[in-house]
Amino acid sequence: MTAIDEITYESTSRFAQVRDDLRLHYHEAGVGNDTTIVLLHGGGPGASSWSNFARNIPVLAQRFHVLAVDQPGYGRSDKPTEHPQYFVHSASALSDLLDTIEITDRVHLLGNSLGGGAAVRFALDYPERAGRLVLMGPGGLSVNLFAPDPTEGVKNLGRFSYEPTRENLEAFLRIMVFDQSLITPELVEERFASASTPESLAAAKAMGKSFSSAEFEKGMLWRDAYKLRQRVLLIWGREDRVNPLDGALVALKMIPRAQLHVFGGCGHWAQLEKFDEFNRLTADFLTDGVE
Repeated sequence: MTAIDEITYESTSRFAQVRDDLRLHYHEAGVGNDTTIVLLHGGGPGASSWSNFARNIPVLAQRFHVLAVDQPGYGRSDKPTEHPQYFVHSASALSDLLDTIEITDRVHLLGNSLGGGAAVRFALDYPERAGRLVLMGPGGLSVNLFAPDPTEGVKNLGRFSYEPTRENLEAFLRIMVFDQSLITPELVEERFASASTPESLAAAKAMGKSFSSAEFEKGMLWRDAYKLRQRVLLIWGREDRVNPLDGALVALKMIPRAQLHVFGGCGHWAQLEKFDEFNRLTADFLTDGVE
């Protein structure tokens, strides 16, 4: 087993040509562990698997075989602009990745925001491949009952898309968290450098457009949530300003085997703001023998 301090960006970085027209980048750690968990990041500007989960990967890799995937259009993965509804796009890309690297067993999925929606779409479209789901403020399942829609976070996301400045990026990132000390100048600069390339901007616009395409109903995951048969852990920050807490209630009612954990003093990035508790909660849920 790889020691925690030996798990770095470079040591875990991998590429896979999953289709003729799509190459994905991902991080792999915990090779040799029996159970695979796939981490799917959120969809904010400059997001990637490493930006969302760099601190969690070494901890989870002590117990799991971890695949942290840059979804299409993000990180170092290819950035196509012609694709189906984004959740369908990402889920099918993940299926192709698992085929390419020859993982045939069920995989657990942990998804944040956009990645949560992609994880649910994967479980719906490939039920024989999906194990348990850990979903943090998942897109597509969140239905605001009381909070205004669009939310502050979604408005700031759109603002950056149309005016991609550092100031707009920082405003978006600050909406993500309750603990403002997490938004450092280094983080803003790193995310801006990734988000402001022509390829990233075009991919982000294509992603957004796909949610109003002819297949838009594929993104309304709450309508099909009753089909999920595996255990599902919903994790929400009480102060989430992107997908507010009231958005969890429909999913909690619709998913047959769902449970909800709420962190107080926490925004949209529970994996960072409640780091130790989040890691314990996730690992215990995925290793609990109750079926």
